[in-house]
Parts: sequence; C-alpha cells; structure tokens
Amino acid sequence: MILGVSRTNHKRSLLLRRSFPDLERSLISRSLEFFGDRKAYNSTKHVWLIDGRRIEFGHMERIGTAQIPGDEANYASAPYDFIGFDQLEQFTEYGYLFMFSRARSVIKKQRVRMVSSANPVGEYLDWIIKRWGAWLDETHPNPAKPGEFRYYKRNDDGIEVETTADDPDGLSRTFIPAGLADNPYLGDDYRRNLNMLPEPLRSALLKGDFMASILDDAYQVIPRSWVRAAQARWKNKAPDGRLTVGVDVARGGDDQTVLVKKRADWFGKPEKYPGRNTPTGKEVRTLIAGAMQGNKDAQAAIDVIGIGASAFDLCIEAGMSVFAVNFAEGSDMKDASGLLHFINKRAEYYWLMREALDPNNARQVMLPDDPELLGDLCAPRWAMTTRGIKIEDKEAIKERLGRSPDVGDAIVIANGAANGQWLIY
Repeated sequence: MILGVSRTNHKRSLLLRRSFPDLERSLISRSLEFFGDRKAYNSTKHVWLIDGRRIEFGHMERIGTAQIPGDEANYASAPYDFIGFDQLEQFTEYGYLFMFSRARSVIKKQRVRMVSSANPVGEYLDWIIKRWGAWLDETHPNPAKPGEFRYYKRNDDGIEVETTADDPDGLSRTFIPAGLADNPYLGDDYRRNLNMLPEPLRSALLKGDFMASILDDAYQVIPRSWVRAAQARWKNKAPDGRLTVGVDVARGGDDQTVLVKKRADWFGKPEKYPGRNTPTGKEVRTLIAGAMQGNKDAQAAIDVIGIGASAFDLCIEAGMSVFAVNFAEGSDMKDASGLLHFINKRAEYYWLMREALDPNNARQVMLPDDPELLGDLCAPRWAMTTRGIKIEDKEAIKERLGRSPDVGDAIVIANGAANGQWLIY
C-alpha cells in the first residue's frame, strides 16, 4: 500500500490500521525503510511531507455509529484523494463506509480512490464478503472475475444495487485475490508454519480463500465440502452408461430452463436458457430432444409445474422416454437408514442428492465446476416436522440467493430419475 501511494500522483493520502501499535509496527516502520530520509517525516503527527504530497497514518480503536461517533470522527474535516485500509477485516462496515465522506479532492480531475487489504479470517469478515460478494461468494447470482470492475449505487430505498459504468451515480469496485505464493517477502518458514494450522485457518491464510472460514448452516441439506469434493473429481469426458437428462423448466421472470445430462455418477455442464426463450412447451421439447441426441435408450425427467406440463405432454406424443416430476407431490419414500420420512418429493429428491454426495458411501459423484451449482445445492435448509423432513420452498431459496436455484433443481431431478424414483410414462 505504501508503494502504491508513492508511485501515484495523490496529493493527500491516509493509511489506516485499527490500532496505533499495529500501525507503528507495520505501515510506519515500513514507510521509514522505504523513504529513508526521516527529515520529511513528522513523528509527532505521523505524517510524511514529501515531493509535494502528504501521507498521513491513522487508526480507529473505537469505531462508533451514526448516532454515537467514535474515532472515525477524527477524520471528519479533512479530504483525502487516497484512503487505504490495511487489514480491513478488523474494521466495522460503518467505519469503512464513513470514510467515503472523506474521499474527495479540491483539485479538479484529481483521481480519488479507496484501497483495502484484508485477510480471509477476522472478526468483521461477513460484511466484507457481502460487499465484494461478486468476487468472493461462490453463491453470488452474478459472479465477477478477479480484477473485473463492477459498478454500484444505493437506490431510493437505501439498498445497494449493481448498476452500469455509464450511471452517473455508480461507483466502481473490484477485487484482486492473492495467496501466500504471491507475497515475495514471506518464505518457506512462514509457509511451513501456516501448514501446521488447523482448517479452515490453513486454507484461508495459505490460499487467500475467504469462503474457507464460512461455516455451513446447521440445517443445510448438503454440506459445501461434499459438493466441492464432487467438483474436484469431475472430468470432461462422460463415462459409459444410460443417458438421463434432468430438466427444470423456467416459470417466468428471470428464471432459466436448465438441462443437465447424467451418465452413471457423472453430471454434465448445465445447459441454461433464459425463460423468455422457452415461453411454451414446444421450445422445451426441442431442447430435450437435442439433449437426448437421438439416443433410443436416453430418458428425461421433466419438472411438470407450469410450462413443463405442456413440454411433458409433447414429449409423450413424440414417443420419447420421459418422467413427470412434481416437487409438490407427497412422498412415501424413506432415507437410506429407513427411519426418516419426507413430506413431499422436493424433500425426497434433495435428500437423495445428499446421500449420493455423502463421502461415507461408495459413490464417486462427479459434478461440473459451474458458478451457480455450488450455491444452488448448498442453499436449501431442512427441518423435521411431524410428517417428516421438509425442505424450504423455492421462493425462500430464491429470496436468499438472489436468483432461482434452477441449476440445483435440474441436478437433483437428473439424480433422482437415474435412480428410478419416478414413474415412466
């Protein structure tokens, strides 16, 4: 961060750590090594005045709120064209957002930036993952690539929403990942020390993995690690075996029609089509026929709620081998232990997927590395009711994910169909 400031034309910069002892041990000591000549440094005010630039060091031990200000108020009267947070995971979201009011310049066309570094472990990690969710959160509905710029603003309700580069209210944001291997100042001794840490600290600090320390919900149907293990096993070439196609049909809006091919315990990459491209059953039938590739032994399982019912009827008329899938129907199945019941087919099918991915069984499920798949499969929560296991409905999952879990539904449909859970028509 010091190097970054030294090579720019920023006239007034502020570099922040949470506490002064940390500030003194890190940024201040490194700046003295970097600039060398201490005549330009005011050790009382902790300010460099060098080459016409002012570089200040600050700290916020006691971060307040909008109602009760804390140390952040110390910076309320000064403009900065560069603000840098070191170890952002130690700062509250309010402390960070407050400093946006200080990010300005009296010089016309002066570039103004806020830059932060953060470790993937810390007290305030949740808000960081949420703010940079497009880059960090594997369940994000619109994932971004490292270094890709996105633009955000607050709408009339005060909610942050993504916008476009040409929006006059939009502010750019990006994220650049880094792991231990990217740091030339830390060698093998430090790497060996990190290797001795327990998980998830080990993966978080070695690889810079922000999601490694995020724990699964206690009532999550499918653990995140099970899905990741299945994705790590995936190969592009499908094995031999009967072709099954799982089909989740769009129900309007931003939903997608998704087809997933399955052979043995291998799942193909989801084939996704915007709902506007499949307004009737005719378009869905055409997609299914294409996915079955004229294979006489191929079968398809179709979500028959809404337009899917029409697609199913058209497939039957064409003599195709298809299954009707209605998640709302009751279930008379039990889990592998023979003890648990399910209140409907949705609960049954998601539990079948859980059992298929369970590392304690002999199956070696292979799932593709799709940006939506992990989030969709890990999103559903379960609850035990007097009638058996219940899985939260699609609308509840859609509200939490910010999208419909169409890919996840297509996967579990394909898995259930291939395991003979539906009646062939």
